[in-house]
Formats: sequence, C-alpha cells, structure tokens
Amino acid sequence: MRKVRFGIIGTNFITEWVIAGAKQDNRFELAAIYSRTQEKADEFAAKYQIPHTFTSLEEMAKSSLIDAVYIASPNYLHASQAILCMKHGKHVLCEKPFASNAREVREMIAASKQYNVALMEAMKPTLTPNFRSILTNIGRIGTVRNYFSSFCQYSSRYDKYKEGIILNAFNPELSNGAIMDIGVYTIYPMVVLFGRPKEIKATGIVLSSGTDGHGAVSFLYDKLTASILYSKIANSYLPTEIQGEEGNITLDKINIISKVTYSPRLAPSSGKGPSPEPEDISVATPQDEYYYEVAEFIDVIQAGKRESAINSHENSLITIEIVDEIRRQLNITYPADKNQQ
Repeated sequence: MRKVRFGIIGTNFITEWVIAGAKQDNRFELAAIYSRTQEKADEFAAKYQIPHTFTSLEEMAKSSLIDAVYIASPNYLHASQAILCMKHGKHVLCEKPFASNAREVREMIAASKQYNVALMEAMKPTLTPNFRSILTNIGRIGTVRNYFSSFCQYSSRYDKYKEGIILNAFNPELSNGAIMDIGVYTIYPMVVLFGRPKEIKATGIVLSSGTDGHGAVSFLYDKLTASILYSKIANSYLPTEIQGEEGNITLDKINIISKVTYSPRLAPSSGKGPSPEPEDISVATPQDEYYYEVAEFIDVIQAGKRESAINSHENSLITIEIVDEIRRQLNITYPADKNQQ
C-alpha cells in the first residue's frame, strides 16, 4: 500500500492529537517537520521520530521528501502557507478554520485547481462514522424543521485575558476568537446537511481586544430554521438536535460526536401500549477521532481527486462566508480582511 509522506507545519497540542490518529492509518508516513527555530524542530522530531527538519517553509514545500502537508499554524497563516505548498505540488490538509476569510479560501481553492493537488479542511466531526449515521438516518425524522447546536467552552486563556494578558485565543491579529475557534464546529455540519442559509442574524459579545467571546446566531432556510450558540467565556452542556416532523436526532457533542440518538415522534396516547423508546444509532469504532480526517484526505489523494465529497471546497467556502457575515454583523475585523471582496 503506497504511503503518503507528510510534512507538518505547527507544533502545538492539536498537531500531536492529529499525529496520534494519523498513525492508525498504515498509509500515513510522518516525514518532515517545519518550525521557525531549529531547536523546536529538533525537539519535535525527536519526540515523534521524524527524519527530516526544516526551518524554511519554502524549502520544505519544494522538497521531494514529502507528498503532502498538514497545517496547524495560527489562522492568519493558513492561506499563505497552503498556497505556497500547493504551488510546489504538495497536497494540503489544513486545520479549521480554513482561513481568515472567504477571499483567502477562494484563493486556496483556485490554487488547488491550478496546481491539481488535493485541498481539504480538517473539520473532523463530519467525517466520523457517527456523522455518517446521521446522514443515513436523517430521512427517518421526516421533513426537517429545525437544527440547533451549542458549543460553549470556557477557555483557560480567558482567565489571563481578565488579568489584562491577551493570549493568542483572543488576539485579532491572528484571526482568532470564539467564532473561529469553536463556533465553526456548529456551522460546518449544518452546511453539510442543509447547504447555504437564506438569512443570518447574529448577536454576540465582543471583547475589548476586538475578538468575540460569545455568540448566538439564527438562520433561515426555505423549509427550516437553525440556531447556534458558541462561547469561549461560558460553558454549556446542551446537546445538538435535528428536529423533524416525524422524530428527532440528538448528538451529545458537536465537536466530538460520541452518541447519536434517534427519537421517533410520540403519537397521542391511545392507551394501547408504551410509547416508542429512543434508539441509539451511534457507531462504535476502535479508531481515534482524528483518524477519520486523515484517512479521508489520503483517500482523496489516492483517488486522484482535489476535494472530499463531504468536507468539500464548497462546504468550506460556504462556512467561511457565513463566518464572515457573522463577523460583519458583530463588527469584528482582522488585519487579514484588508482587500476582502
């Protein structure tokens, strides 16, 4: 089985999680690491037995030692680094959010087409067996009337923020904030399931740094409504729910879908027996949650395609266009938005 040799951009904890999942796919080979300093590159290479190190991203992009790159750098660097690597014929798996704004995503998609390489956003939940179970079972709930999703997770970095120390998570210079960090998790599955909404209405709390800390957004489609909550300054334990005329599908967590439940619509009591019980339609798998995004990406490469059918270029573009509109309504801008069309 032909292996795909990966170069890694970014040495944070997410990179380590992705590597752990990727190693469960025998086609994955960890070949190179890029870091701005040789010391950090050597440290990361020693930890994961990576044979090659680079302190020049262009040199790694040009190198014949790798076939693809995984990008987990700060958001504002995603587009420029992805385009550089694609220019040199490397396939790109890029962390969410795909880029700072829709203009950058369009440029990334254009580069994928121009250089005929695969490009995919590393949005993991939509590629898992449990999300596929949703796709398989959604017809059972009849006409869908509402989608609700919540991802609110108090950030430890917010404590520093309240002390006057602005860390990366709340720094607009890096194209960060709650919508970019965790809000996208609630939006991307909605786009995969229902496409582009007709109307968007956003409210939220914008911090003094210029990034959002919390948001609530409502969407209107032709036959359904949708709403999301996201926050980095408060917790929530609400599940995600898809409501249909004939039943509901409930997800325990939108970012890590561990349990999926189908609940048929309860008929008016007739006294002729018990009401139907909810059905667990979860899919148990031995693989790490990050395995599926890497496996999907390698499948795309080895099939000679440029994009995933689920984490498609269109779905990623619609998602970032929605995020752009939410930021516009909340008056959140990034330096990367300069010249945004």
